[in-house]
Amino acid sequence: MENFTQAATVESVTCPFCGLLCDDLAVDRDAAGSLNVSKNGCQKSVTFFGRLPRAPSPRIAGKPAELKDAIAKAAEILDNANLPLIAGLGTEVQGMRAVMSLADKSGATLDHMNSNGFMRNIQVVQNSGWQITTLTEVRNRVDLLVVVGTDILSVFPRFFERVVWNKESMFGQDTSTREVVYLGGRDIDTSAGIAPDGRKPDVLPCDLDRMPDVIAALRALVSGKKLQATEVAGIETANLEKLAERLKAAKYSVVVWASAPLNFPHAELTVQNITELVKTLNNTTRSSGLPLGGIEGDMNANQVCTWISGYPMRTSYARAYPEHDPIHFSTDRLLASGEADALFWVSSFNPDRTPPTTSLPTVVFGHPDMKLEKEPDVFIPVGMPGADHKGIMFRTDNVVSLPLVQLRSSTLPSLGEVLTAIEQAL
Repeated sequence: MENFTQAATVESVTCPFCGLLCDDLAVDRDAAGSLNVSKNGCQKSVTFFGRLPRAPSPRIAGKPAELKDAIAKAAEILDNANLPLIAGLGTEVQGMRAVMSLADKSGATLDHMNSNGFMRNIQVVQNSGWQITTLTEVRNRVDLLVVVGTDILSVFPRFFERVVWNKESMFGQDTSTREVVYLGGRDIDTSAGIAPDGRKPDVLPCDLDRMPDVIAALRALVSGKKLQATEVAGIETANLEKLAERLKAAKYSVVVWASAPLNFPHAELTVQNITELVKTLNNTTRSSGLPLGGIEGDMNANQVCTWISGYPMRTSYARAYPEHDPIHFSTDRLLASGEADALFWVSSFNPDRTPPTTSLPTVVFGHPDMKLEKEPDVFIPVGMPGADHKGIMFRTDNVVSLPLVQLRSSTLPSLGEVLTAIEQAL
């Protein structure tokens, strides 16, 4: 058994702070339990692991309380609610399993803090399906990467290092010859797209709210249509025609997008146009989409919710059986309409992801460093998965789950332990 009070360097650590789940980190631990990323870190991982170990007391109405009393108060709030909402859901797989069990018993509705963006992808899968790829396929096969509306770096800092400019590939491809095109998004950082030989990426900038026009035009061109317009959203049609020809000529193109920045009305239709463009390309060559997710455990929440209930996020047990509705069961709508009468908020990875302001009875299961503008009825600090306790996370491509290791001793309970105790108290 590992002695967590002893200074050591732990190799092959998985970082849970973004959807890449980089599993090659080395983390130094001192005798007090402080952690420091000493190899293969990015700013996100350095921040995540670098937070000092803390174990604050649970609180009831802002006053320190025993854990058992906080659990009892949370159970009382849940038992008195007619339509409780369990949201945030920033946790790993075992924590999410406990959420599902509690929701089933209490008749709660479930929604993730990232669902406003995440559901744009889910609606496309539900409506028409898609052809997407994995990080491993991109790492080993891509020759043309088209990045839509994001710099990727702000979401996944090591994406280009690990997936695009990797030094080796399974099939002998010279990865330094890969081509990168940024489509849309003004003033984004494109430096990561610079090839090892110094070639700069092609950038076709436009305002994000004009992305629907650009993607629709590109899909039309790939389908063999002719455009009468000389420009689309400030991008010359000739440049879009060149990109369409490059996509058709590529051996394995990948179109990457993050749904959160596509924050305009009916953005799911733009995502659908991206995926239909990919389908068209596969008539004559190979192409795939790659949606970027996995922030704050949204992949865990969706996977676990789907395999247990049969439905993705925004599912409710209010009728004593699972019911899915991507519109009516959103956190924003349930709080604004007054239908929800209690809020249970989960955020164990990131202390900055605090619950929305509400007058409802609120219970927060949060990172020990979380600072709240309004003190909830109950605050229970929980351990950080991948630091204070073990766990399992799903990567952004949904096909790989990776283990999180415990790196130090902590008196904080895991989310799963707390929710199981609340369920038993009902």
